Amino acid sequence: MAYTFRGGIHVEEYKLTAKSRTQIINDPPTVRISMNQSIGAPATPTVKVGDTVKIGQVIGEVPETALGCPVHASVSGKVTAINEMRVTDGSMNRTVVIENDGKNEVHESVVPFTKSITDVSPEEITDIIRRAGITGMGGAAFPTYAKIKSAVGKAELLIVNCAECEPFITADHRLLLEEAEKVVGGVKILMRAVGVPRAVIAVEDNKSNVKNKLHRQIGNANFISVKFLKTKYPQGDERQLIYALTGRELAPGKLPADAGCVIFNAATCAAVYTAFAEGMPLVRRIVTVTGNCVASPGNFSAPIGTPASYLVEMAGGLRKTPEKMIAGGPMMGQAQWDPDMPTKKNTSALLLLSKSFSKKQNSPAACIRCGRCVKNCPMRLIPAYIASSVMNDDMKSAEKFGAMSCVECGSCSYNCPGKVEIVQYIRVAKNNIRTENARMKAAREAAEKK
Repeated sequence: MAYTFRGGIHVEEYKLTAKSRTQIINDPPTVRISMNQSIGAPATPTVKVGDTVKIGQVIGEVPETALGCPVHASVSGKVTAINEMRVTDGSMNRTVVIENDGKNEVHESVVPFTKSITDVSPEEITDIIRRAGITGMGGAAFPTYAKIKSAVGKAELLIVNCAECEPFITADHRLLLEEAEKVVGGVKILMRAVGVPRAVIAVEDNKSNVKNKLHRQIGNANFISVKFLKTKYPQGDERQLIYALTGRELAPGKLPADAGCVIFNAATCAAVYTAFAEGMPLVRRIVTVTGNCVASPGNFSAPIGTPASYLVEMAGGLRKTPEKMIAGGPMMGQAQWDPDMPTKKNTSALLLLSKSFSKKQNSPAACIRCGRCVKNCPMRLIPAYIASSVMNDDMKSAEKFGAMSCVECGSCSYNCPGKVEIVQYIRVAKNNIRTENARMKAAREAAEKK
């Protein structure tokens, strides 16, 4: 049986690198590490220009009282600059630039955890995860320690998200095939931290070749099971994942813990295991470099802060001029403009696509009232109505039709025969609604002070 949800779409998979074993590349000459690697407060640099750093050394710190994660050096070398630069999400971030000395020296603070997990408290485990700078590596980059804290006492099921439903990306698939022991080991640590009795490793059925690998690692641990999901987009969204596996619906504005679940990405679980088994914080990740413009698409284990151009070089360079470079998948990823864009903790893929993948057309976009967007919407919204409201500058109607509940999966835009960029209109609505709500809140607070 393949578990699934209502709505969604079937997209061309383009899993060109599914059989490409992960290559551990030579570290780049220079890395540029953003101090804002997660949701929450950006880290404050703890180093200065001219300092020598080692792999795993803290170079950015966030106060314990603030939401956010510390940042660590991913190569050894000298800090040559600390400046503002634009990163994958388009924002300006304080960035530490490290010139690689090629020595691969590891900081003395990086030591394996020697105690048995059963001999330490959940709070201690959570603190180690926080100090290791581990975030959600599937896209959102929510601090893992904060997710643990939000689920304690509420969740009874831990779900490992191995759906990887976006086209092209195969980083998690390769991780499960090559290092399943790290994923399963991380699951056990996270179960102890959250205090849940059961865990499910959820994999789309187009990756069924991981089954034996996972079962071999799980062994007689019958509190961990593997369930296969129907290959459908956006199966990896937390709401759809929870519904597919449990039949529970997560209301808008609620967290998975409110439905008795906590969800971690497969790569996040592996990073947790590495933090305990090796003492190494999150300083590198697997990135899928692919697209029809890449000479030799593949999966690469690279330090955080690796320039996109270096990854492309490691993938054999370009065989044709790309029309677009995307960080992440084609459905929810973000178009990039800087060929030296540095990778972050949540950069799962780098896509370089030619004009043949573009949806641009000469004729004006127009809704033809076909209803496909309604049929496909996993949140059961009426996306066309939201987009129409935005076109008419009617944000109140856009909010009434549920703009804030949209998960921006892109299913509506992908299947729109009228080529309406529905998701983009919904993003505009969300921004306007948030701005107006903030303005009204400020006005109320000002009035109360009078």
